[in-house]
Parts: sequence; C-alpha cells; structure tokens
Amino acid sequence: MEKELSGVILVDKHGGVTSHDIVFKIRRLFGTKKVGHTGTLDPLATGILPVLVGRAAKAAEYLLSENKEYIAEIRLGIETDTEDITGNVLSTSENIPTKEQFFDACKCFVGKIEQVPPMYSALKVNGKKLVDLARQGITVERQGRTVEIFSIEPNVVNEGEGIYTLKVACSKGTYIRTLCADIGKKLGCGAAMSQLRRTKTGSFNIENAYTIEELENMTGEQRQELLIPTEELFMEAQRVVLPDFYARLFRSGCEIYQKKIKTSYPVSEFLRIYDKDGFFALGQVKEYPEGTAIKSIKLFKI
Repeated sequence: MEKELSGVILVDKHGGVTSHDIVFKIRRLFGTKKVGHTGTLDPLATGILPVLVGRAAKAAEYLLSENKEYIAEIRLGIETDTEDITGNVLSTSENIPTKEQFFDACKCFVGKIEQVPPMYSALKVNGKKLVDLARQGITVERQGRTVEIFSIEPNVVNEGEGIYTLKVACSKGTYIRTLCADIGKKLGCGAAMSQLRRTKTGSFNIENAYTIEELENMTGEQRQELLIPTEELFMEAQRVVLPDFYARLFRSGCEIYQKKIKTSYPVSEFLRIYDKDGFFALGQVKEYPEGTAIKSIKLFKI
C-alpha cells in the first residue's frame, strides 16, 4: 500500500487572507482534501499557522496544549467595534498616557485574567458565529472566560502618538485584540490592535515556517519533506509502546487494561501510543469496573 501523505506543515501566513484561504492553498499544493489548521488567525494577522495534512487533520480537536506567543502593535486613544484598526471607530481620545503609565498598566494583565470574547470572532453562541451576528448589527451576551498571560514585554514605537508593541506569551484561547482593548480601558483612553504576528504556537516556532510563495516555488517532493510527524503535536503526552498483541487489539478498538501492560497513568491522561513501527494513535486513560484502561481516541496509522 502506498504510504499516505500525513503530517504538519508550518505556514508563515501573510496578511489579508483568512486561515481557510491558507488551507485551500495547501490542499492544492499537496493534492489532498484532507487538510485542517490549528488556531485561527484573523486576516489582519500574520505568522505561524500549523496546517494539518492527511490523517494529521484528525488531530485538531485533540491538541493538548497550544500556548502561544505574539508580537502585537497597539495604538492608544482609539476604540473600534472589532478591537483592531479594521473596525469602525467608536471613540477617540487625545489624552494619551505616558510610557510609564502604559508600562504599569501592562503589568496588571500578567497572570490569570478574565476575557470577554469579542463579537467579531469565530466563536459560536447557540450554533451561530459571533462575527456573523456582529455583521448583522446584533450583539449578544458573552460569557467571560479565564485565560493566562504568562508575560508581556512592552516596547515604545512612538510615545507621543501612543504607539507601542507588546510581546505576549499566553494560553490558548487568548484574544490579543481584547487584551489591547482592555489595556486601553484601564488607561481610560481606549486602544486598538493595529498589527499582530504570531511567533510561536505549542512547540512550533516561526523560524521553521514557510510562506505560501516559498511553498509554491518548491517541488512536490520538497514540500513533502517538510512535513513534521503528527506525533509532534502531542509531545506533552506520555509515550506508551504496546507489544504486538496489544497493539493489534488497540487498533481494533479494544481498550487495554493498564495492569496487563504494567502502566499506571491517571484517569483522563492522554497518551502517545506506539508499536514496533512507531507512533500510530492517541489514547486516553478511562475508568472501568475492572480497572483503568487505555482507550483509543484517534488512529493516525491503520
């Protein structure tokens, strides 16, 4: 059987296109419809977008951790309905804080914070995307959610005009647009994000990403050589190697009791499952009347 194309390609997304536009281009370049992405980037944003090709596309919903790093530009003295400069201006202010005031405000957002997702986002409420409702002029109540900002490093671009950059390390689900807007609210002058570049997601760095133009100028073989093994999406999970007999059972959908293979991982733990030929599945520990067992969550190789 011909080896099925599978793995992760790191794309350096350019501005002015959606993440779905990038998926469409990768489908064409790799000649497969089985393509997905992790961590949507707005059209304004650039930077690293891991794109999942072939069987790897089945991994997206099971990614364990997607801590991210960004470099954003923030403009003080302006509020928009999208929380970035692409939106309609709601208010402006000439009362621009000093650099020291801005830096002090940024410190207040380090740690676990509550964010209310913006209306202009792909988040769904009652089955409908917020952005679709926002474009109809509809605003709905959104539940705040806890995210974590690990660090913020502010730098001056133009203090007089209130333009700065923020280097942000954060947990998955963080809206950098909302972070900028919330900093502006705290300062009392308003703020909007004017640029955004994602430099890291999970264990993947922008230095290892390729632009669509670079990928288009490669041969098919060269592009395939860039595919990162699917297992690297789950490097935070523990590695379990199953003997041949149990590997066959696992592939057929049987749960493998931990006492049989002498493991003792806690319930709900995700595990990278290997056989003698390498990584082939993601498993999770489940509780059964007879004890704990490893259950197949996704098979990536048959």
